[in-house]
Amino acid sequence: MKPLDELSRRIVVALQQDGRASWTSIAARCDTSVPTVSRRVQQLMDEKILRVAVMPALGSTGTVETFFVRIGCRPGTQLRVAEQLVARSDVRWAALVTGRYDIALEVVVGSGPTRYPRTMLELQRIDGVERWYSDLLLHVYKVSHQWSRQLLDESAVPEPEPKLCSPEHLDEVDWAILDLLHDDGRASFKTVAKALDLNESTVRRRFERMVADGCATVSTIVPAPALGLEAETLLTVSVAPAKLDEVAGALARHRSVRYLGATLDGNSLLCEVIADSTRGLFEFTTASLAKLEGVVGWNASVELLTMKRGFVETPWWRGQLADYRSDSADELAALSHLISN
Repeated sequence: MKPLDELSRRIVVALQQDGRASWTSIAARCDTSVPTVSRRVQQLMDEKILRVAVMPALGSTGTVETFFVRIGCRPGTQLRVAEQLVARSDVRWAALVTGRYDIALEVVVGSGPTRYPRTMLELQRIDGVERWYSDLLLHVYKVSHQWSRQLLDESAVPEPEPKLCSPEHLDEVDWAILDLLHDDGRASFKTVAKALDLNESTVRRRFERMVADGCATVSTIVPAPALGLEAETLLTVSVAPAKLDEVAGALARHRSVRYLGATLDGNSLLCEVIADSTRGLFEFTTASLAKLEGVVGWNASVELLTMKRGFVETPWWRGQLADYRSDSADELAALSHLISN
C-alpha cells in the first residue's frame, strides 16, 4: 500500500483525535482549506482506506469476557475461514498473522459459564480449522485510538481513563443512534435525527452524553502502512509475576504500543506494537522491551491483514483479499500452462 502524502497524513491524525470534528476545525489544525479537507477525506473513504465508526463500549450490553484466540488452518483454507470469522458479531478484532498460527482474533462473549464453551465449539467446527489456542484477557491497560500521532511528535499521548458503561446507561433510542453511526461515524446529527424522527438537538445531546459516560467511542480506522508505519506486530511478553504491573505501566507509556492487556496464561502481556519499519521494531524490542526489569522473554507474530477492529470491518480487507485470490489464480493458470506445454 502506497503511503499517503504529508497533508493527508495530518488530516488522518486529526480524525483520530476526533473522528467527528468539523471540516473547519480540521482545516485549521492542518493549515489548509475546508474544501481540501472534505475532498481528501471523501477520497480516502471512496478508496476504502479510511472509515470513521462509532463503537459501543464493552459492558454496554451486560457483563462480558474477552478471549484472545489463535487459529491454525488447513493449508489453502485460511482466507475462507477468515471470512466466516469476520462475519460473526462476537468477533471484535481479527487478523491474518505469521507464525505457528494463521489467524488471531478477539472473541467477546457473555460471562455465563456455558457461553464460551459453546462459542469455542462453533468456531472449531468451521471447515478448515485444525489447531486452536485461546486465553482469557484479565485486564486491559491500554487501547489507543490516537496511535498515529507518533508521526507528528515525539511525546507519548495519554489516553483517557476508561469508564465503565452498564446496560442501564442506554435505552432503545440510544441504541438506535449507535446503530446508525456504527459504520458511518461522521453521519450528521440532522441525518440521524431524520432517520429516527427525532429532534437534532436530542440526538446531539444523547450522543455527547454517551461519549462522556464512556458508553461510545468514535474511532478512525486506517491501515498503518498508509501512514508509513510498516510493522504491525503482536507480542506475547512473558513477565515475572511480581513485575507484571510495573512492566505494563512502562509499555503503556510507549507511543508505539496500540494495545496492551494481561492474559491468564503464563503471566503474560498481550502487546500490539506499530513501528515505522522492521528496524523500528528491532529497536523497540532491544532498546525498550529487553531492558525492562521483569521481562523474561516474548514471542511475536506480524499482522499481515487486519480484517476487523472494534467489531467493525476494516474497509480495505476485502479488496486486498480479492487481490490475493486474483494473484493466486494467475499463478495457478501460469503453472497449468507450463505443465501443459
